[in-house]
Amino acid sequence: MQMLNSCCGVTRDPRGVVRLTICNAGPLTILNTPVIAGVREGLTALARDPDIRALILAGQTEKSMIGGADIKEMATLDQASAEKFITTLRDLCEAARQFPAPVIARLRGWCLGGGLEFAAACDLRIASEDAKFAMPEVKVGIPSVIHAALLPRLIGWGRARWLILMAATIDAPTALNWGLVDQVVPDSDLDQAIEVVARGVADCAPEAMRNQKALLRQWEELPLTESVNLSIGVFGQSFLTGEPQRH
Repeated sequence: MQMLNSCCGVTRDPRGVVRLTICNAGPLTILNTPVIAGVREGLTALARDPDIRALILAGQTEKSMIGGADIKEMATLDQASAEKFITTLRDLCEAARQFPAPVIARLRGWCLGGGLEFAAACDLRIASEDAKFAMPEVKVGIPSVIHAALLPRLIGWGRARWLILMAATIDAPTALNWGLVDQVVPDSDLDQAIEVVARGVADCAPEAMRNQKALLRQWEELPLTESVNLSIGVFGQSFLTGEPQRH
């Protein structure tokens, strides 16, 4: 494993599938200021690599991909430093959401608060049967913010309200039923399932896949008619890449 920095370990296979492991963040992979900065730096560096076909995000331990933001650090904040901290976390989530190639979240164990927001910013979420999900912020005196705004789009307003206002913990089968994750597999099968997904992504035409991801992000923001019309130009431009002719 190559270390991009103290928080990011990277492995790569010949297909362009890259696995970024979040390192040195404790047994639950907790996001404090140095970890947030390190992981964002790693994502930013990888985003410049046009040969990456798929990016897998994982925690260093089997207890979580990201357990959540650092409650102990947040307890020391005032208004100004709190806004600075949450801005850095927003930028980290955006680095995943805007990554040019599809991002696959490897979800084991706990996925709480900022960890769930980060997972929501990924494109595909594969969970083991032991995974548990919650947005517990209101229990510790803060609201759920930034990429919690993606949750109503993923699971609907009613379930998002339940998850956020009740600070409820849900298990992996419930998360699958709600559409919060895309697949749930036995713990021992998690890496095999992720390999199947990564292979499926990597087997697609790379420029078409990157354009498709960009379109999906724009569709999240734009009205329907504008989304439909925007895609006409993207379709035409795809014929400049040579990929339709080769496939």
